[in-house]
Amino acid sequence: MELIIYLLIGAIAGFAAGLFGVGGGLIIVPILYIVFTQLNYDPSALMHMAVGTSLATIIVTSISSVTAHHKKGAVMWDVVKVMAGGVIIGTFAATFLAAYLKSAQLALFFAIFMAYVSIQMAIDKKPKPSRELSSSPSLFSVGSLIGIVSALVSIGGGSLTVPYLIWQNVDLKKAIATSAAIGFPLSIAGTVGYIVNGMMHSSNTEMMLGFVYLPGVVLISIMSYFTAPFGAKMAHRLPVGKLKKIFALLLMALSLKMLSSVL
Repeated sequence: MELIIYLLIGAIAGFAAGLFGVGGGLIIVPILYIVFTQLNYDPSALMHMAVGTSLATIIVTSISSVTAHHKKGAVMWDVVKVMAGGVIIGTFAATFLAAYLKSAQLALFFAIFMAYVSIQMAIDKKPKPSRELSSSPSLFSVGSLIGIVSALVSIGGGSLTVPYLIWQNVDLKKAIATSAAIGFPLSIAGTVGYIVNGMMHSSNTEMMLGFVYLPGVVLISIMSYFTAPFGAKMAHRLPVGKLKKIFALLLMALSLKMLSSVL
């Protein structure tokens, strides 16, 4: 039954990522947190396991996404090269902060962030481009900040990178493609960080590599890899605007569920 749950999580996360353009972590983390809680896994590491496992799944899905965007020539590799350095440092460093935080504190931060994203999706406010692309030092610094937040809430960075690039007068398609490319090194740095920190934490949960739960990674990755393209196709056929508002309500509900669990 547990394995079937991971397959379902992957199917839903992949489809939603393709349909709405949001990171699968927004779905994977809260559901894993609930599942791990019901399975009575180590309570002191529940959120760390959920975030670490989710970041590991992003590695697989990001490879597929980056390949597709690169073929269309939409990735701004010069921007990726600069921001990736900051992202890697910020993400890896933040995993040590995450390891220091209690599971409840990390869950509280995630729930608040998810509530913020759901409100943004419901409002669907489009940022107004107002300036040119920032200098390399600025891009590096912003990359670091994106990496820090991403490591704490397990997102590929798209929720932060895309709006930032659009504000820099970058075309939406290029912003999404570039964000996808940045998500690859981000997910690797985050996964390594959660593995390293998890090895310093004693746990009786089997099939664990640090804070990464291997069965979850494999099954979620497999399903999301196949369902993400299907979601992307449906984005051209379904009323995504209305569905986004419904999806925002779902995220808010998951956020409140996590808050109730924490509090």
